[in-house]
Amino acid sequence: MNFRHFAKLLTLVFTCVISFGSMAQSNWPNQPIKIILPFPTGGTVDQISRLLQPHLQQALGQAIVIETRSGASGSIGTGIAAKAAPDGYTWVIVFDTHGVNPSLYPSLPFDTLKDLTPLMQIGTGAMVVTAHASTPYKNFNDVVQAAKSKPGTLGYGTIGSGSMAHLAMTYLGNLLKVDWTHIPYKGGGPLAIDGVAGHVPVTMATYALWAPHLASGKLRPLAVTSNKRMAELPDVPTLQELGIAGFEAQAYWGMLAPAGVPKDIVNRMHTEMTKILKIPAVQERLTQMGVVVTATSPSDFDRFIRNEVTKWSKVVKDNNIQAGQ
Repeated sequence: MNFRHFAKLLTLVFTCVISFGSMAQSNWPNQPIKIILPFPTGGTVDQISRLLQPHLQQALGQAIVIETRSGASGSIGTGIAAKAAPDGYTWVIVFDTHGVNPSLYPSLPFDTLKDLTPLMQIGTGAMVVTAHASTPYKNFNDVVQAAKSKPGTLGYGTIGSGSMAHLAMTYLGNLLKVDWTHIPYKGGGPLAIDGVAGHVPVTMATYALWAPHLASGKLRPLAVTSNKRMAELPDVPTLQELGIAGFEAQAYWGMLAPAGVPKDIVNRMHTEMTKILKIPAVQERLTQMGVVVTATSPSDFDRFIRNEVTKWSKVVKDNNIQAGQ
């Protein structure tokens, strides 16, 4: 075979490969799609995923399979997604621990910034400091004074090490010169069970997690972390109102895929997700959960994640925060 014939054959093979790849992408999806939940059932990631599931199934014409792979502040499930084939059939919905985990777990088996393709930030939400109804804490100052009177004895629960609530309470402790003890749970579901039962006296978590329990009176809302009062809790002051100038901390939810997913698949999924987040019934449910829909572009979510990694790495380092604390 001379060089000219070899070159023609090579061109033909290359063209076939490209054509096959394009055809596979244009036929997407042609099999069930998996969404990995890196937190236990019952939490906000679970609630949001199951809210989106039937709408995605209708929009894409394929079954959406939700697979829970929780642990290590969401990094186990996210790592599984990062190592999946970049064919558009595996996605992951993350929580606010996503930008903290690289600092909290220095030996992660994946690179948060290189091994995943951001799709969108779904939304953000304020957090609420609560006390169980059986405790004597009627307001946030009661909690602060109790912690100051017996340093290290008052415990507060969050959804896990490195969560936005954990970092926010650590930062508040620094500002207020309060020594309180973090009680990390393995997700919102387990935290909700113990919080409602009164096994942990004080908690910080998203309004989305606590909404039904606040309505029942089992938990007492003491303060919110947003820069203005929540419409859902008009009588509950912000931490800024309580004298902590400039304090604001927002949780967030977002969707990603393995790095290397073809751009047209990313664009299709983004288009469908954007449409779904505009459905009145979906917006109403998210509003009830205290979630403010943002539906950002992939590039905006990528920038957001990079900023989160940089910002929180300093907080983790300065306070010597470690996994399991």
